Amino acid sequence: MNKLTLAACSLLAALGLIPPAVAQEFYAGKTLKIVIGLEVGGSVDTAARLFSTFLRKHIPGNPTIIIQNMPSSAGVGATNFLYERAEPDGLTILYNSWDPLAQVLGGEGLRSRYEDFEFLGGLGDVRVVYARTDSVPGGIKKPADIMRGENLIVGALNYTNHSGLLPHQALEVLGVKHRMIVGFRGGAGVFLAMQRGEVNVHSTSIASFRSRSAGFIKSGDGIGIAYLVPVDQTGQYRRNPHITEMPAFPDLYREIHGGMPTGATWDAFNWLTNQIGEMTYIAIAPPKTQSAAVAALRKGFEGLARDQDFEKEMVAKQGVPYSHIGAEQGRAIFRALADVSPGVTATLRDSTRGSR
Repeated sequence: MNKLTLAACSLLAALGLIPPAVAQEFYAGKTLKIVIGLEVGGSVDTAARLFSTFLRKHIPGNPTIIIQNMPSSAGVGATNFLYERAEPDGLTILYNSWDPLAQVLGGEGLRSRYEDFEFLGGLGDVRVVYARTDSVPGGIKKPADIMRGENLIVGALNYTNHSGLLPHQALEVLGVKHRMIVGFRGGAGVFLAMQRGEVNVHSTSIASFRSRSAGFIKSGDGIGIAYLVPVDQTGQYRRNPHITEMPAFPDLYREIHGGMPTGATWDAFNWLTNQIGEMTYIAIAPPKTQSAAVAALRKGFEGLARDQDFEKEMVAKQGVPYSHIGAEQGRAIFRALADVSPGVTATLRDSTRGSR
């Protein structure tokens, strides 16, 4: 594709008018590399390897797709790589969980802003908090027994990644004494530490809870404590009819404390639950990626969202369908990070500091 054609594509992309033939030409005979910032075997890696086969057929030109794991600080290192070193040629993208708190707090080494990237597509998911049953005296026989915990250990990748911060905040809201240990390279590493008895509490996707952790739960060594649901300003929330292994977090709190949670810690926890629940995983390309590539990749993710075979595969594996996030919605979520209230920001900052 010559410079004149690229210039024309850029103008047409700005107008939303990339010709289908150009998008088709771009990926024909090429290889697309999907970088994952976490280790092999976790929720993100498993989902990416599953959907890559389906994604390929929806990208015009049907490129070969390869997966490259780049474990580093809960994916922040891979995000920095995409921002600073990856060529904007459309041949390298990132698929990962995202870390809105790293941007909001300006910490944990994130050297970019999410709105700087080209958003391609995203997936929403349900997060669950689970624990070892021997974490409290007498064992956890029902979720409310977690209240007997005295110095529980929460495994985390870093201090802002949601897989560790969400259970940390859930325990804070409930009033359970605990501490965080960080440095794991992915959820699979935390799970192994739980199996060895080095970690008591963690969070994962409902898909991983029902697949990777299934044997651990069935054996009686682990138990689901609660699944997380966004609560609106009026205190309303929607229970998930597909999840019966554990209560929704507000229901657990009601059982223990007799009412709905309130206060600054709850507000911060609910804000993060809303952010992650709406969009858990993101696919992004480097800033200023060639317009024809961005158009073709977005078309691929839009096709994936409508692929009934992919939906059936995901439901078969996890029992709950993913929600798909389109380009406009994803970019709006990124922009909304600037609107988080100072009170929530301060509480989240104190929460991450207090867990160290």
